[in-house]
Amino acid sequence: MKLQLTHLRLLVSNYKDAFLFYRDILGLDVDWGDENTGYAEFNTGSIQLAVLKKEFMADIIPSTNQLSSSASQDKTPLIFAVDNVDEVYQRLKGHNVLLVAPPSDRPNWGIRTAHFRDPDGNLIEIYTNLGILN
Repeated sequence: MKLQLTHLRLLVSNYKDAFLFYRDILGLDVDWGDENTGYAEFNTGSIQLAVLKKEFMADIIPSTNQLSSSASQDKTPLIFAVDNVDEVYQRLKGHNVLLVAPPSDRPNWGIRTAHFRDPDGNLIEIYTNLGILN
C-alpha cells in the first residue's frame, strides 16, 4: 500500500474569515468552494490546502474520539516558499495580519523566514532560499 499526501485540511472556527484570508490576503487560487460553503480547497501547487468548519468534522468524529485542546506550542505550521520574504511580509503588515516573527536570515537552514498567523491562529512560515551552499 502506497500513501500519497494530497491535502492539508485546517479545521477552523471562523470559516469565512479563513477563506477570505487564504484567497484575498495570501492570494491562493480557489479550486473548490466559496466563502459560504463551509469547505474550500486552494491550489498551492502539488498539495491542496483545504479549510473546513470545525463543526463539520465534529459531526463525523464522535466527541469521545476527539483530543482535548490545550494551550501549547504550535504543532503544525504551514510553510510556503515565496520570491521575496520582505515584500510579502510588508504586504501582510498592510492587511493587519497577526505577525509573529519579522524577516530573518537563518544561515544554518539556508533560508530567510518570517512567521504570521491566519485568522484561526494557525502558524504560517514564508521563506526564500539564501543561496548558501553547505
